[in-house]
Amino acid sequence: MNIRKRWTSTPIGAGLAMALLGGCDLQSGGDAAESGGSIVVGMSDDVLAADPASGYDPGSWLLFNNVFQSLLSFPRGASTPQPEAAKSCSFSDGSRTYRCTLRDGLTFSNGDSLTSEDVKYSFERAIRINDPGGPAPLLSTIAKITTPDARTVVFQLNVPDATFPSKIASGAGSIVNHREYPMNSLRKDGKAVGSGPYKLKSLDKSKAVFSVNSSYRGTARVKNSGITLDFFRGDQKKLASALQKGDIDVAYRGLTARDISRLEESTAAADKGIDVVEGTSAEVQHLVFNMKDPVVRQLPVRKAIAYLVNRDALVSQVYHSTATPLYSIVPAGITAHSTAFFDKYGDSQPAKAEQALRSAGITDKVKLTLWSTPSRYGPATDDEFRAIAQQLNASGLFDADVKSLPFDQYEKQIAGGKLGVYVKGWVPDYPDPDNFTQPFFGKDNVLQNGYVNDDITGRIIPDAASRAERGTTERAFNELQDHVAEDLPILPLWQGKQYAVAYDTISGLEWTLDASTVFRFWEISKY
Repeated sequence: MNIRKRWTSTPIGAGLAMALLGGCDLQSGGDAAESGGSIVVGMSDDVLAADPASGYDPGSWLLFNNVFQSLLSFPRGASTPQPEAAKSCSFSDGSRTYRCTLRDGLTFSNGDSLTSEDVKYSFERAIRINDPGGPAPLLSTIAKITTPDARTVVFQLNVPDATFPSKIASGAGSIVNHREYPMNSLRKDGKAVGSGPYKLKSLDKSKAVFSVNSSYRGTARVKNSGITLDFFRGDQKKLASALQKGDIDVAYRGLTARDISRLEESTAAADKGIDVVEGTSAEVQHLVFNMKDPVVRQLPVRKAIAYLVNRDALVSQVYHSTATPLYSIVPAGITAHSTAFFDKYGDSQPAKAEQALRSAGITDKVKLTLWSTPSRYGPATDDEFRAIAQQLNASGLFDADVKSLPFDQYEKQIAGGKLGVYVKGWVPDYPDPDNFTQPFFGKDNVLQNGYVNDDITGRIIPDAASRAERGTTERAFNELQDHVAEDLPILPLWQGKQYAVAYDTISGLEWTLDASTVFRFWEISKY
């Protein structure tokens, strides 16, 4: 999939081969809502789209996950999708046919019935529109969709795809009302009609307002009377100030690592009742090498860099321990996580770096530019890359500097093969090792660095994709990571943590911060 959303803007189990039974209690939005009040959440991200055929950014998927239902969803803390709009789903024909049966009585927030026709329409519409900023690449394995009756939908896949349930449990699986959304074009009025726990009351450049959907029928239990998202549009200082003043109840996605570290240690914040809530995350960041660059196409140069980078120093000094060192393509908490890069290169080994260069006849200092784009990955990225350059230069083996570009120019330069070493961050679409490997090393991958490994693309990825029991993919993905550690087209740097900062009148945030990256409005309450 040519992923466009999940380059981050700052950080499957046994049941898939069998029927996924509806084990969670069915909830009705109006009956389930408790007496908790309305909550104001501030974040630095924008919501770029209200139409699921277009949005492929963290802010838009936050909207989709709360306003629209998918056939499946990720329960809090889970990495295996479970039925949501569906009552049950199951694979057959060697993971090439996926059948779902809908719950009874599903309706959209405007009162229209939700049937299999809407499900079929939603997927076919996203694929047909194929918006450059949309999730259609996640649906590329769909060959045909049929609807034997109003409650049954059958997906015929063009290849075995055991990750298909996870893909359609993400924002890419959002079900829209076929009466409200045109088949061949995007909805552009900023409105949304879904069947999820919340309704979108209004959306503009400054905020989005959500109310509880009283007609919702699904697994979520709503614990507040509504959510307002205030957008701070990248202004981290203003976001921090709004929290301190009490203008917002929760700060999510946008506070700097330094802000979070200070708040954790601040007695004044504690006196105000401000708490830092830490959760798990599968957000990662990599150093990417252009395999056609005249300098770093040389494997000994890449090895020397791998030997010299000190991740512990980066995460402690630059990110104030709001991230952890990463030595794996697949992050901790996801099946097949390994330490392939630590096993091969360790951390900060200048003697081995020098040996790698000298054995290749490289005796002069290696001139190198590290490219950053703080407008996309946050101001700390420049600081991080300056720290990496200092680590390289301190060895006496490199003459490295750092340059930055605005994101649009940065992406054009990467696509044109102009940058030798650059940064990429990634937020997963779904918590499966496939989503950390296929987008990077499969056909038309997002790295755009010229790396090709036929064993990975021709054998390992297809074999892993066909295995419905995701635990059995560990050996294949470990082999893939060993290949990548040996070839060094990228160097993993860190894995993020998720944070939300809130007043102590807020509870439930711990259930919104996990590797699924689903920020569950319904779990948050205020008293």
